[in-house]
Amino acid sequence: MLNQLNTYLSRQSQSLPHYIWEHAVQFVCGWAPTIGGIVLRALAYRSILHMSGLAAIEDGVRIRFASNVYLDKGAYLDHGVYLHACPGGIRIGAESMVMKNAILHVYNFRNLPHAGITIGARSLIGESCILRGQGGITIGNDVYLGTLVQVLAVNHVFHDTTRPISHQGITAEGIRIDDGTWVGSGAIILDGIKIGRNAVIGAGAVVTKDVPDYSIVVGNPARIVRNLQEEPLDLSSAKHLIVY
Repeated sequence: MLNQLNTYLSRQSQSLPHYIWEHAVQFVCGWAPTIGGIVLRALAYRSILHMSGLAAIEDGVRIRFASNVYLDKGAYLDHGVYLHACPGGIRIGAESMVMKNAILHVYNFRNLPHAGITIGARSLIGESCILRGQGGITIGNDVYLGTLVQVLAVNHVFHDTTRPISHQGITAEGIRIDDGTWVGSGAIILDGIKIGRNAVIGAGAVVTKDVPDYSIVVGNPARIVRNLQEEPLDLSSAKHLIVY
């Protein structure tokens, strides 16, 4: 029982004192509604996380390993957001928004060297997105993720048929999404992928290979259908290529 308790605590906070203080602050302040609650949290949460300037945190946001969370000026966390920022941390840039029910989970309990989630300025993480940052996720400035996007910087090893896949370990290479890119709703970006600047990922696409700058990719597995610099898009046909 004691071992189980220690395991639970080690997955919630840096130490027992951190656990008690972080949960106490969230218990007292986390439920308060309206703009009054936002102001209260903008002040009180400075004692448990790192905040540059004023950031807006709605009621119902859950934060674990709060001491590893960094919010820049004007960052916004919507209702139901869940941040689990164990070693490697979560950094959300100035004026970036993480929308309702999104999950940002570093989940680094294997001492992975590049774990963490970094989001640049003025970016949007849409409703119910899932970001798993074991291998490290870097999202640039002015990046938009539509609803239900999954960015999964982890994969399972499965070559050994004599052992269960769950016993074979993982790979965690990391994911990078450069400035200005738009990822359509329901897209899945797999580990080890780099997406260039001002790229467009079609709704529902499964990205298994790197995406060059200014490219549009669609499908499962995602394939390049256009380069926006080489072949500018006719606005009258744009709606047939991408569904948000």
